[in-house]
Parts: sequence; C-alpha cells; structure tokens
Amino acid sequence: MPIAQLRSHVHPRWPERALVGLALLLALALWLHGPIAQWPGYHDFADRRTWLGIPNAADVLSNLPFALVGVWGLVRLAHASGNAPAHTAWQLFCASLVATAAGSAFYHWAPDNSALVADRLPIAWACATLLCAFLAERVNERCASVPVLLAALVLASVSVVSWWLGERAGAGDLRAYLFVQFLPMLVVPAALVLRLRVSPDATPASAWWAVLALYAAAKGLEIADRPVFDTIGLVSGHTLKHLLAAAGAFWIVCAASSRPAPGRSQAAG
Repeated sequence: MPIAQLRSHVHPRWPERALVGLALLLALALWLHGPIAQWPGYHDFADRRTWLGIPNAADVLSNLPFALVGVWGLVRLAHASGNAPAHTAWQLFCASLVATAAGSAFYHWAPDNSALVADRLPIAWACATLLCAFLAERVNERCASVPVLLAALVLASVSVVSWWLGERAGAGDLRAYLFVQFLPMLVVPAALVLRLRVSPDATPASAWWAVLALYAAAKGLEIADRPVFDTIGLVSGHTLKHLLAAAGAFWIVCAASSRPAPGRSQAAG
C-alpha cells in the first residue's frame, strides 16, 4: 500500500509515535549493551606535528571551518525568514558550531579527559539543535519551541557531564552521549523515507541525505585516523573528519538559510 494511502488508515500522529519508538529502541539497545567505556588510547592521535608553535596543528586548525560556517550561518539566518518554525533551532545550531570550533581546538591543543568535556559539550548541543530543527520542519513545529530547545540542550549537556563524572570516579559510561550523537542518524533517514513534512519551507531532503553521507564518511575517517595518516602522510583521518563534518554543516546551513526574509523578495522585484 502506498505511504499516502497508509497514512489515511492510521492515527494522524503515527509518525511522531514511530520516531519516538525508534528513539526508545536505540535507548533500549544501549541499555542492554551495558556500560561503554572510552577506549584506551583515545587521546593518541596520529598527527602530532607542531606548526608555528601550535601543537597538533592540523587537528587544532582544522576546526576553523566550523567557526566560519557557524558565523556565516548566523549572518545568513539574520536575512532569512524569522517566521520559519525551525528558525531559532537553526540559530542555536550555528552557535553550537562556533562553540564546537573553540572546544575542539582547545581539546586538540593538549588532549586529555578534562579538555574533552569542552569538545563534547558543543558537539552534543549541535546534535540536539540540529535534530530539533529537522523535527520542527518535518514532524511537529513544537519541536523547535523554546521549552523543547532548552530541554534538548540540558539533556545534551547532562549526557556529557554524566560521562565526565563517571570517568573521574573510574566508571565512565558513554551511552548517554552516544545516544545524543547517533539519534539524528536514525531519526533523520527514517523521517525522510516516510516523506514527512509539515513546513512548506522545509530544508530539502537532498541536503539532509548529503549531510548524512558526509557525517558517516567523517566518522569512518575518525576511526581510521592512523591508517589514513600512515598511507597519505600529509594529513590524518581525524583532520579529514573535521573538514568533512564542517562541509556537511555548511551544506545543511546553506540549504536551511536560503529562505528570504518577509518582504525581501517582493522589494527586490
């Protein structure tokens, strides 16, 4: 049965319930898996070269594109339609990109668990606000309301802080952080396959698919940090991970911020 016909025979809120069910399945899978500790040698990155007095220069400086995309996105959004349901969520996502650049550069300057908190916090914020923006455009506009955004940011922060407190006690558990980071990787493609859309100005599905592909490639390069560096020599997998992730952020922000402000197109005409 075509999806359009299927919708007419089920509860009108079935998409929301299906996505909630998907989130619960991810949470259940992580819970059944048991505690996930940070793997040994996490801070042992392949490219340790210093440049212009900057330690681990490639991994530090490759965070600059995040800041550029974030600032550029905030400027673009200032000229986009503020009436779009996900406008505030997109602004917070861009702000999170700027914070990610600062936090990740700080961490890579001298990698250790304490600095890693500054790295993971803004990444968790970016994942949470990006998901809120997507859901507001595709499922329910309330997903980008101020209370929901605040709750998402708090939960994202708790996922990192809980890991850090556990790590200090010798029992660090990454499950909550991994839930925040990978939930968009499940929810976004599921909603796109179901062709969900509540906003006429929703960011195109093609942009979301491109971001998913770039992010998946970035995670693969992160895992292959040393093999990539040993093979190429010029750049490591982790550095390329930063660049691909920033490219994905640029792609989606460009697509999301393309709506003109009210009256701007008419004035231009």
